[in-house]
Amino acid sequence: MHGILGILVILLLAWLVSEKRLQVRPLPIAITLAIQIVLAAILLRIPVVSEALASLNVVVGAITEATRAGTSFVFGYIGGGELPFEMSTDDAPFIFAFQLLPQVLVFAVLVALLWYWRVLQLVIKGFAWLLQRSLRIGGAVGCSAAASIFVGMVESPMVIRAHLRTITRAEFFVVITCGMSTVAGSIMVLYVSIIGDVVADALGHIVTASILNVLGGILIARIMIPDDTVTDSGEIEDAFGYQSAFDAITRGTMDGAQIIVNIVAMLIVLISLVALVNQIIGFIPAGDAPLSLDRLAGWVFQPLSWCMGIPWHDANAAGQLMGTKLVVNELVAYQQLGQVGTDLETRTSLILTYSLCGFTNLGSVGILIGGVSAIVPERRDDLLALAPRTLVSGTLVAFLTGSIVGLVSSIG
Repeated sequence: MHGILGILVILLLAWLVSEKRLQVRPLPIAITLAIQIVLAAILLRIPVVSEALASLNVVVGAITEATRAGTSFVFGYIGGGELPFEMSTDDAPFIFAFQLLPQVLVFAVLVALLWYWRVLQLVIKGFAWLLQRSLRIGGAVGCSAAASIFVGMVESPMVIRAHLRTITRAEFFVVITCGMSTVAGSIMVLYVSIIGDVVADALGHIVTASILNVLGGILIARIMIPDDTVTDSGEIEDAFGYQSAFDAITRGTMDGAQIIVNIVAMLIVLISLVALVNQIIGFIPAGDAPLSLDRLAGWVFQPLSWCMGIPWHDANAAGQLMGTKLVVNELVAYQQLGQVGTDLETRTSLILTYSLCGFTNLGSVGILIGGVSAIVPERRDDLLALAPRTLVSGTLVAFLTGSIVGLVSSIG
């Protein structure tokens, strides 16, 4: 019942913040929700499908081992190589920047090669076709939404660059909501490496979450800004223009390096700012512990976390993680899940794996505005008005997906 309650509460909240509540059409919303629930049941509960997704973790192991070979050569023991001294404990030193982040570099190159070989384009076209036929969305929006499963929130609009000027305001909101509600394929492996000890078959769950979040993004965006206008045309543009496989490797490496720099910079700045705010508000009396943003987020999101199907004794911790995702980013939230996950119920960790999967955070809004306004400066006014609203839509998508997973995982 928690999962059903969570779905109803999220839909109600989306309707309350809608621009035109009376124009929201229940039938398309019901169809989208039904497809999302059925798809979640297929991906999570049918053994053949779930086992196929679980086999993706072999990819993570291969990338981890391959990356360690490179980092050990460049960084020595701090990159995972053999220690030149004896440890007093059984655990080798683990340095996030030198052992985990380089995996982003390797995976970014693999994504670039798959794009050059046109494998990703074929997959995106297939997903886009399914979205158009089942949800009756425009071709351009379908292509961008499907692309957001594999590439970042700025790159996914790039695949329909020529159509960004002509799609409606509502369709534009769908595009950026889907981008903010999913994660790029190039950093999925990073999340898996962080939470792999807490959640079994983590990569399959991350991929499934990204797929479900696309449907959730379309659903929530259609409620918040309802519009039946459909822009039919939509061809995938070559967003990267790789000239050869070697060009894809080279530019994929540079793009991956830029992603790593952005991750490091955002982590340092945002974690520092959160610590500064915690020091300021820590003087406010709040029971037996100092007041902090984590505690505030726990109180705010605890009821919604419970509605997703998370037990009340885990709901406050879950609310804090959801708040961390919104205020800092999903990477830090996943890292915290990896640390506290053993203290939570297995089902709680599973639901959080899905609800934390998405770029929705304060820093991403700035990246979205800067990146997309450079692609289509004609829509800058719409972007400035709608991008902050993706904090609401993306957060609602996260809780909706979590509620659906909570519902599906409790059946049987």
